[in-house]
Amino acid sequence: MRELFKALSELETRLMEQYGVSLNEAMALCCIGGDTLMASVISEKTGLSASHTSKVIRSIEEKELIVRNLGDKDKRQMHFTLSDKGRECLEALKANEIEIPELLKPLFK
Repeated sequence: MRELFKALSELETRLMEQYGVSLNEAMALCCIGGDTLMASVISEKTGLSASHTSKVIRSIEEKELIVRNLGDKDKRQMHFTLSDKGRECLEALKANEIEIPELLKPLFK
C-alpha cells in the first residue's frame, strides 16, 4: 500500500511540475475531453465525491482550463467544457510525455 501511495504521489508531482495540474485535475480534464458535462457526471466518472469534484472544478476553472456555461433548459445547471488552454493541456497529457512510475506503468498500457 505504501508503494502504491508513493507511486501516485510521484506521478502527481510530475504532473504538477510538467503541466501545472494535480492528479485529480488531470482526471477531470480527461473525463470532460471533447464533451460538455455537468459536475455530477464528472463526479460519477472520476469517482470523486461531489464536494471534492466542486473543488477540482473550481481549481481548473481558475487555471482557465475549463469554461462554465449555463444549461439551455435549466439555467440552474452548470455545464463544463474544455477551454482552448484545457484542450492543449489534455493533448499534452495524452501524448504521455510524462514519466510514469514503474509500479503504475501496467495501468497505462
